Order: sequence, then C-alpha cells, then structure tokens
Amino acid sequence: MPGAFNILSTHNLSKSRKKKRRRRPISATNSASPKIVTVEIKTNAYEEEEEEADVGFNLKESSCSQSHIIQPLGNLLLLDPSTNIRNPGLGNLQILSDEVLVDILGLLGGRDLGILSSVSKSLYVFSTHEPLWRNLVLEELKGEFLFYKSWRFTYISSVNPCFSPFSTGPSTLCIRNFYSDYLFQSWLCANLEMKPEWLQRDNIERRRRLSLEEFVNCFEELNKPVLLEGCLEQWPALEKWSKDRLVQICGDVKFAVGPVEMTMEKYFGYSDIVKEERPLYLFDSKFAEKITELGTDYDVPVYFKEDLFSVLGKGRPDYKWIIIGPAGSGSSFHVDPNSTSAWNAVIRGSKKWVMFPPEIVPPGVHPSPDGSEVACPVSIMEWFMNFYGASRNWKKRPIECVCKAGEVVFVPNGWWHLVINLEDSIAITQNYVSRRNLLNVLDFLKRPNANELVSGTKDRVNLHDKFRAAIEAALPGTIDQLAAKAKEKMAQNKQLNFWESVADANTGGFKFSF
Repeated sequence: MPGAFNILSTHNLSKSRKKKRRRRPISATNSASPKIVTVEIKTNAYEEEEEEADVGFNLKESSCSQSHIIQPLGNLLLLDPSTNIRNPGLGNLQILSDEVLVDILGLLGGRDLGILSSVSKSLYVFSTHEPLWRNLVLEELKGEFLFYKSWRFTYISSVNPCFSPFSTGPSTLCIRNFYSDYLFQSWLCANLEMKPEWLQRDNIERRRRLSLEEFVNCFEELNKPVLLEGCLEQWPALEKWSKDRLVQICGDVKFAVGPVEMTMEKYFGYSDIVKEERPLYLFDSKFAEKITELGTDYDVPVYFKEDLFSVLGKGRPDYKWIIIGPAGSGSSFHVDPNSTSAWNAVIRGSKKWVMFPPEIVPPGVHPSPDGSEVACPVSIMEWFMNFYGASRNWKKRPIECVCKAGEVVFVPNGWWHLVINLEDSIAITQNYVSRRNLLNVLDFLKRPNANELVSGTKDRVNLHDKFRAAIEAALPGTIDQLAAKAKEKMAQNKQLNFWESVADANTGGFKFSF
C-alpha cells in the first residue's frame, strides 16, 4: 500500500454552492496559489502529530488505495497533462465538467449505465460511480433490498437473481492515469478517519445531578448548551437496545431511512458493511407508535418534562425520533425546527457535536435570507476537511463535545449544530417548547413565510393560531405574563448609545426637533 496521496487543494475547496448540497470540483484555477496536501495512511488513526502537520489526513485501515483507480488532480502536477485518460475516453463529452456529466448520467437507467460502461475506460469510471447506483436502488427498489458489497452489485443482484456478488473475482480491467478531484473527493470523504484535532476540543459545560432549578437558571434561561451526565441510568433502553434485540422486537415493521422505509434487519445488513460518503440514517418519528416497547424503554429527563406543544395533542408537529446510523453518518449543520429546543440522548455509540450560537453562521454554511434554504457542503466529512479549521481562531469559538452512551446534550433554540457518529450509534432525540422558549416559537410560527419554514405538520399556516388558542385555554394568562417579563428584561438590559441618549429628553442631553 503506498504511503501517501498528493492532492491539490485550495482555500475555496468545496465552498458554498448556489444549489443545496452540491460539490464543486477542485481545480487549479480556483486559487492563485494552490498547495499540496498530503493524505497519509497510518496504522494508528489517532497518532499524535505536530501542529504544523495539520494538513495530514488518515485513511481508514479498511481502505486500499491501490484498488482505487481514480487519482486526484494534484498527482498530475508534475506529469504531462495528456497522460490523463479522461478526455480521450469521453470524446465530445470531454467539454463537460465531471459534476455535469454525473448529473446527466443520473438520468439513465441501470441497463443504459451498464452498456455505457463498456464503451471506454473513462465512461466505465463515470458509469460505475456509486452514487448513481445508490439513487437507482432507492428509486426502484425502495427499501426492499439486501445490500451486497456496493450499490452497483446490489442493483445488479436485484434485477438478475443469478448474479452473486460474492462469487465475483477481482476485475481484470486495468485502469490507470484517470484524474478527477470531483470523483476522488467522494471516495476520500468515505474513507477518511476523523483527525485527532477534530476530536480534541471539548469545551461544553458538563454537569451531573443538576437540579431542575439550576438547569433552568444556568442553561435554559441563558439559551446555553450543556452536556448532562447520569440522568439516563434508569432507562431500560441502555441495557436492551442492542442490534439483535431491535431486530427481534421490530420484526417486519419498517422505519424511515432517508427517502425509503426499511426493516431493522435490512437496515443493519446495510449499515454494518457500507462505506460511503453519506451513509443512510434511520430517523423515524413514529417509532413509539409502531413498536410500543420502544416508547416505554425510555423516559423524558426531568429537565425537559415541560413541553407546551403537548396542549395540541395529536395535532402537534413531529417531535421525537429514534436515530440509528453507522460511523460517519449524522446531520450536517441545521437549526432545529419551529424554533424549538431539543435534547439528544445517546444509548449506544458516541457522537461528535459542533454548535454555533444563533448569531453566528458556521463557516461554509449559507442560509437564504428567509431561512427556508441552507447551502452547505455535500457531506459532514467534507465540512471538517475544508471548514473546521476556519473556526479555530475565532473569538467566539463553537461549542464542541463528544457525547457518549448514557449522556444527553441540550441544544437551545436557534443554535446551529452538526452531529457525526464516531461509531455505530443509537439515540433518542426530542424537540420541545417550555415557558422559556414559548414566545420565540409563537413569533416563528406567525412569520409571513410560515408555510415554508414550519415543519413536522401538514397544517403549517394555521399552527400558530391553534397553538396560541390552546395555550390560552390550558394556561390562561401565561403568554401575557411571559411577554411582560420579556419586556421588563429587555428594558433592564438595554444600553443606550450616543444617538439614543441625545434623542431622549429624560437623559438631560440634546434633543433634536425637526
């Protein structure tokens, strides 16, 4: 196995796109001063390195660079550009960028991709690009598939029952000198280990046996994250929720997995062996209705018992989810729906969290003016590779932590957060509304573009009026009391600047009249 790859990188690598979650190919034209970055393959993924060696990336031990036929364009720097077999094998299609060409191939079916792959080595590389076959499997087979080695083999075995991916030997096709940053980065993100420095920072406040009053005064009122320890000790789920147990009790019941639904058995069959840039995430809001035992195996921690959305009964927006995923899966930067706060409890595995306060948009993330769309890197690993370092020297650094089994992270409303599973993980999360957050939620629900912003319910436009009426009926006077308290607090905290003071006669200063 070779010791290193040399890849061309720039400060503009994978920066925000106009379309959501799109990758921009790395190109020497992106920057006036490109630099070489070394991707090192090490036996110990957590070997300590000097700060100056910050550009090194470690590949997973299961990765085999010799078997990967695509090389980054940086490897072509000292070679004759004509050695790149990409263009000769594409003919007139060579004028298209790799991204555009993949988009076009995404319009084809499996049979057409198979035929195209036999035309030339270049078209073979593009036609066997795994995301193309992943889309075909999910679109045509939905959740009714057994994952075999790769998405391409999975698709072929489904349409040709006689095909056995386990009996296929190594390919006799020899492809060399194919260079593409766009295709290579997808593979790289799927095979990278998390760098040690990405895991080192743990600056969240950790508290054990915190009283409810302390939680409200020190964290919820201040809209401040906290990691809570020792509050899940009575959960049966901590002991019971192994993969085998979940498969047993869930049987043939299907759960939401990305755009499809799958049984636990089929999902674990996929997640146990998959190695891709964006693994599918089991994220189901109806799990307790589907399997009653799952809903009784945990209890809401005392800090989050007050949930005012409960006054809507079954008409409330979706608010609780079971979350299951392999290492590398997770959620890219987002703000929780409907201006709610949230808690996330890890039952198995561990999760890396990165959180930014509401007033700070994470680097590489670009929300639209109305907040309805967010442009961000294609994958979580891509964000760490290209943007994590940008926040290391900020005055207001992000809140970070690794949350392990038995621990809970409190996510205040409005906070941007990214979460990546460091190992196979199972978790429960719930969004909620307390008195500390009620006014924020009501303001959010009555925004003019509520039909685009509100989520988790079909009745987006009328949710504000229904919720407000239900609160006033169940808790008369609560909204007015909270509004008065908020107004009083705002007045106490207000600091007058010069122009405010000169315009106020009560200050004894100047007062302008026109």
